[in-house]
Amino acid sequence: MARERFWANQDRAKKILKKRSYLLPKLEHFQEVEQRAEDTEILIELAREEDDLGAMKEADEHLEQIEKGLSELEFERMLGGPDDFRNAIVSINAGAGGTEAQDWAQILLRMYLRWAENHSFETEILDMVDGEEAGIKSATFTVNGLNVYGFLKAEVGIHRLVRISPFDASGRRHTSFASVFVFPEVDDEIVIDVREEDLRVDTFRASGHGGQHVNKTSSAVRLTHYPTGLVVTCQNEKSQHRNKERAMKVLKARLYEMELQKKAEEMDKLHKTKKEIAWGSQIRSYVLQPYRMVKDHRTDMEEGNVDAVLDGRLDEFIQAYLLDQSSRI
Repeated sequence: MARERFWANQDRAKKILKKRSYLLPKLEHFQEVEQRAEDTEILIELAREEDDLGAMKEADEHLEQIEKGLSELEFERMLGGPDDFRNAIVSINAGAGGTEAQDWAQILLRMYLRWAENHSFETEILDMVDGEEAGIKSATFTVNGLNVYGFLKAEVGIHRLVRISPFDASGRRHTSFASVFVFPEVDDEIVIDVREEDLRVDTFRASGHGGQHVNKTSSAVRLTHYPTGLVVTCQNEKSQHRNKERAMKVLKARLYEMELQKKAEEMDKLHKTKKEIAWGSQIRSYVLQPYRMVKDHRTDMEEGNVDAVLDGRLDEFIQAYLLDQSSRI
């Protein structure tokens, strides 16, 4: 950046700045832990020479902080995939079970929005289809921040809820399912060619609970990609042009994800994650009755504080999954 002709090529300069913004926090974090380790080593030597118990106690506290810092660095190391640093597009779909499943899908939506809020990540809902009685049939939203896709890729799969149904007058226990899919957001550096002849664009009136433009103008947009069969809908914006732009962004992200999986010869895994949204295919279970427990079936990670998890405390589950995947490489 200090070179005289750095800004001569604006596009190249922007790419370098983006890469710098990604690498600099990692470098600073490493240097911070390294410096603390050097300072603690000196503190231990002085404490031993002077037989200072107070200094030894302080050194122990520093060692705990160093251990925590090393764990965080190890966690960051696991986010080394080519797209892990990108923003994410998340899609939630209710499974079998009608109102029960739709309510569960809405609970999951809130859980991920709370997780993002806890990390100061920005979110934007692109599309949401309400359930007939309660909950949502589906929702698509973006999460913007450093390494968001790297984190949220751990959430792809079927999520299962067991509880006493608030919609059952008999108070019976019900099991509900919802699916979560996550795609890396495609930026200008990645060129995804979508031909006009391969695309069908439908416009319709946005659905919702009311508002100036709801059910009055055909502002909502649905894109159908003929070669892949992918369908993307966006109705959050008041402008049809803006909705089309957002929908195209989601479509390109999904096409990019499919292409990555082809190149890696992992299409089998893609089909496995798209199992029927029902019993036997879940990655995680959230049990509220007869006991309270959240269990990830891929890592055997368990948490008894279900309310905290549903309020967005997902980091332990995400970290356990990434550690498990890292150990398999």
